Amino acid sequence: MHPVFGDWTPRQGQLGWIDSTMHGGVTTMISAGEVHLPGRPKDIVGLKALAITAQRAFDNFRPGGVKVLAGAPVIEKGMVESDFKELAEAGVGLLGEVGLGSVKAGYEAKEMVAWARKYGIQSTIHTGGPSIPGSGLIDKDVVLEADADVIGHINGGHTSLPEAHVCELCEKSSRAIEIVHNGNEKVAIAAAKAALELKCPHRVILGTDGPAGSGVQPLGILRMVAMLSSIANIPAELVFCFATGNTAKIRKLNCGLVEVGRAADFVFMDRAQHSPAPGLLESVQLGDIPGVGMVMIDGIVRCGRSRNTPPATEIPVVVSGAH
Repeated sequence: MHPVFGDWTPRQGQLGWIDSTMHGGVTTMISAGEVHLPGRPKDIVGLKALAITAQRAFDNFRPGGVKVLAGAPVIEKGMVESDFKELAEAGVGLLGEVGLGSVKAGYEAKEMVAWARKYGIQSTIHTGGPSIPGSGLIDKDVVLEADADVIGHINGGHTSLPEAHVCELCEKSSRAIEIVHNGNEKVAIAAAKAALELKCPHRVILGTDGPAGSGVQPLGILRMVAMLSSIANIPAELVFCFATGNTAKIRKLNCGLVEVGRAADFVFMDRAQHSPAPGLLESVQLGDIPGVGMVMIDGIVRCGRSRNTPPATEIPVVVSGAH
């Protein structure tokens, strides 16, 4: 996702979008770059300052309790290894989408991605046609040469590469495959199926790539789960793993899996009221968006029945306030 500051996005002039997305069952958000900030600095001093400020700001401010991992600088020409070392030492752990700045050639990106990786900064690369002014086409050859940790919006954000090229990326790269809401839905299905055929479903993660020109989608992740499960005919429980456990492992998050010692982040769901399916997974397999009955983040109940999903058939009840 692309945050800016606070619970506001200038992309659609909207307030409260992060809290609203929590009502869509999201407990953690990962920035792909604060690219929509009006007047975003592109000089090296400025872009580092913005990344550090965004990381600090969202570390201190959690709309709706959501953990926003922000501060993802968009790399620009002229950056050197010491810049990445400085960013890492300041607490920055992500790069914004490679290709949204002036670094667009594969050989340039490869060097900077390697510097970032050396200092523990995870990288994501823009894939497909241009999205915002200043961005451009990032084709399969650039993606393969850059070798970023995550193939960002492999199904386009918004414009996809040819389906054959996307399947080639799934085959020739060993990196994470991000499939997003704000992309080409036909190619999203092809990418997911390619990952299954290549026996690497563990590489697939889901995102929204929002806010974007197509809007803000509080239910974007749930819509992706329902679409891939119903139209691509992938078992619902597996697609939920794309959005949770896979993302946790690839992004090195302390959530997304139910294990001792991990954060107590839980989303309680059931089939939507009057869905023809007998249960949650069956309803998602039919293409229905599930109803969120409660969201808990770090053991704290952040919402009861969601204001955004269809009403869940059954919802959890808090029987004691003790912790």
